[in-house]
Amino acid sequence: MLFREVKGMIEATNLCKDYVVQLKGKGLAGMAKALVKSEKKIVHAVQDINLSIAEAELVGYIGPNGAGKSTTIKMLTGILKPTSGNVSVCGIDPAKKRIQNAMNIGAVFGQKTQLFWDLPVRETFGLLKRMYQIDDHVYRRNLDDYMSFLEMGSFADQPVRQLSLGQRMRAEIAASLLHDPKVLFLDEPTIGLDIAVKIKMGSLSKRLIRIDM
Repeated sequence: MLFREVKGMIEATNLCKDYVVQLKGKGLAGMAKALVKSEKKIVHAVQDINLSIAEAELVGYIGPNGAGKSTTIKMLTGILKPTSGNVSVCGIDPAKKRIQNAMNIGAVFGQKTQLFWDLPVRETFGLLKRMYQIDDHVYRRNLDDYMSFLEMGSFADQPVRQLSLGQRMRAEIAASLLHDPKVLFLDEPTIGLDIAVKIKMGSLSKRLIRIDM
């Protein structure tokens, strides 16, 4: 996971996310018992995370599977509301102002898509232009730039559902950058990418920071 921030700061203080899980016994007897009297336990997905990320800083957030990395990102993007603690991205609370926060950030989740499954990649980008109200000049500049850099010309007019995983991930990355986000969150963005494209991803991250410094 990478954070890219151009303006403002990412701040999180004592950030926690808990889930209530219903316990079920084994077999039919266990299921029947759960219907009469359910037992629950609290699962602490994220506990007391503190972050302070400065302008134009590139940060890796590393941990084993199940450590709460994706859950943390979802709280920073406003998808999830923290159980407790405080979080601010570009000066706003992501969960309270989701639309405003969405205009400030870009996000790539390797396991989920933001693209329109049955539309060609180029048409999907056109819809994102309207959603984010991107200026024509900015859109054309960014589209040409990322299409070239991520080598998307050969599949730009194919429906998203026909793309390989590596092609889709390149399109996801471009889609997250079209509106010049102030913050970029990348959660497993290199899934399905070959080594050459992974190297390009590293170069792209560094280039984005140099452009805005």
